[in-house]
Amino acid sequence: MFSERTSWKLGPNRLFQALEEVRVGGARIFDLTASNPTRVGLDYPAGAILDSLASPGSLDYDPQAKGLLEARRAVAGYYAQQHGISVDPEHIILTTGTSEGYSYIFRLLCNAGDELLVPKPSYPLFEFLADLQDVKLVPYPLLYDHGWQIDFPSFEDAVTDKTRGVVLVHPNNPTGSFAKEQEREQLNEFCSAHQLALAVDEVFLDYSLGTTVRSFAGNDKALSFTLSGLSKISALPQMKVAWVITSGPDLQKTEALARLEVIADTYLSMNAPIQWAIPALLGERTHIQRQLLSHLQKNLAELDRQLALQSSCQRLIVEGGWYAVLRVPVTRSDEDLTIELLRQQSVLVHPGHFYDFPQEGFMILSLISAPDEFAEGIRRMLHFLR
Repeated sequence: MFSERTSWKLGPNRLFQALEEVRVGGARIFDLTASNPTRVGLDYPAGAILDSLASPGSLDYDPQAKGLLEARRAVAGYYAQQHGISVDPEHIILTTGTSEGYSYIFRLLCNAGDELLVPKPSYPLFEFLADLQDVKLVPYPLLYDHGWQIDFPSFEDAVTDKTRGVVLVHPNNPTGSFAKEQEREQLNEFCSAHQLALAVDEVFLDYSLGTTVRSFAGNDKALSFTLSGLSKISALPQMKVAWVITSGPDLQKTEALARLEVIADTYLSMNAPIQWAIPALLGERTHIQRQLLSHLQKNLAELDRQLALQSSCQRLIVEGGWYAVLRVPVTRSDEDLTIELLRQQSVLVHPGHFYDFPQEGFMILSLISAPDEFAEGIRRMLHFLR
């Protein structure tokens, strides 16, 4: 009765089952996987956020396929102010989340069975999005050697006549690594040589931990689609505001935009109150980002302080984003290790395989957790690992 594309394993995994057992037992759980910024103790400007949703313009239905021009101008203003990049509002298409943005891009580029190159390790959501769009994902490795690098030799082995594009996460989730300038040029050269598009996920771009970074918005060397949104920029995932910026050689860019506009028009534009609120919600990002960066810096410093007192675990270099990767002793599978840690110390972390790490010995920690909870969780985790 049901399609093969939805034939996922729908039962709870072992880690989820263990989490439910610990919760039922009543123990306090130290959650080092936090990804929801609305629940890590931030002080949101509630009045300004709620007032932004009360625009009189919300009473009028103005179905612009790309999104309201005023909202797109606000997004362009964000890039000018935050990243010093001039973006034409006509090159921006608003979407209800980056997942919808990915679906637009996948539909634009791929016929059923076509392929996209995606980083490994990376966020597992790609697999579900690709399944729903009948797209095949082909991984390209990120290698770690005094920092993360893209394994460009693997590209030539991976590309086929069905390859339609390369997905880049900048900075990567969870490695926290940005694409370096040389890698940017190599990506552009590779995509141009093979007539491929470049899809760049920049949702964590504003959370650099000291590294100077540059957005791909406005990248004109290859047909490029840059995705971001309020989920991370203003720490407002519940508002479901995102966008796709199209750039590249003029002929490719013009045709891509025309086709994307039809796709967006078919799905209809996002709700009016949110569109009218975008200028205000983007304007509140400074206040919110300051708090999140404080969490990131405090938690990273605390992690390093506690790691310096032992020798069994090592933190890998992180340049930005909300996560840190910990290399741990391989005494059993990462899944077994995280389940035992949860049951014995009530500390929840993600095993490396959750992000498709190719071998055992990795834990993924969220750096946006409340600092007090993070510090105690790390203490318990390192005690357990010793």
